[in-house]
Amino acid sequence: MRWRVRLGYPVAVAALWLAKPTTRSICLGAAVGISGLLIRAAAAGYLYKHESLATAGPYAYTRNPLYLGSALLTAGFLIGVNSWGAALIVAVYFALFYPVVMHREERELHARYAGAFEDYRCRVPLFFPRLRPAQLPSAAHSFKFSWGQYRHNREYQAAMGLVFAIALLIALMRWRA
Repeated sequence: MRWRVRLGYPVAVAALWLAKPTTRSICLGAAVGISGLLIRAAAAGYLYKHESLATAGPYAYTRNPLYLGSALLTAGFLIGVNSWGAALIVAVYFALFYPVVMHREERELHARYAGAFEDYRCRVPLFFPRLRPAQLPSAAHSFKFSWGQYRHNREYQAAMGLVFAIALLIALMRWRA
């Protein structure tokens, strides 16, 4: 799955090559991207990798809020790019890699947390969120959002990436004008 990251760079370059950004597309894309960023930030504040099964906060709505947030960040970028060709390339990329990654992580969580993960898996959808949080055992709600954990998970890098992408699209729009 290391190919997911390695292939992501040329996919992004191809999307930028096909880009036809406008002020409107960049603004709409930024709004969608910010919603993804907020979901990722909320999830990162509850995620204690390899220490405990995350089931509180956004994890009570979807088992993969980080990937949901990434999908919204990417959708925001594609709205800003304003190109159907770029959208197709990125959609194929996501369709090839992300289901495989999510299922691999599911196997790892099942191996680590067994019954607790099975109960969680039965109550919370894989990707598309529930409208209301799942009713999970009371121990699952003992975790609170932690800014320290947000920083530990280095989620601020996603925010820097969004700012960079918006700046890049603005520069590209002006250069092509």
